[in-house]
Amino acid sequence: MTDHYTALGLAANASLAEIKKAFRQKASFYHPDRNDAPDAAERFRAVQKAYEVLSDEEARQAYDDNRRRNLLDDPLETAQEIWQAYFRSILPP
Repeated sequence: MTDHYTALGLAANASLAEIKKAFRQKASFYHPDRNDAPDAAERFRAVQKAYEVLSDEEARQAYDDNRRRNLLDDPLETAQEIWQAYFRSILPP
């Protein structure tokens, strides 16, 4: 499970305005026409999917519920995924 908040570089309590702003920034940066990195298209799709889920109130609530449940079910795996996504976002490819 990918962490949509990490994909947008946001905290779980981000407002809709913050989500929109982060989406515009990340989408512009990772757009395959502007970014030649090999993983730009993949990251762009992840940012789009994150925005789709987090900008819709019902989808966000379902995602948050599932996210909390996963943290409780397998915290080690979830923590590893979160840290891996974080390091991918800050370290150059």
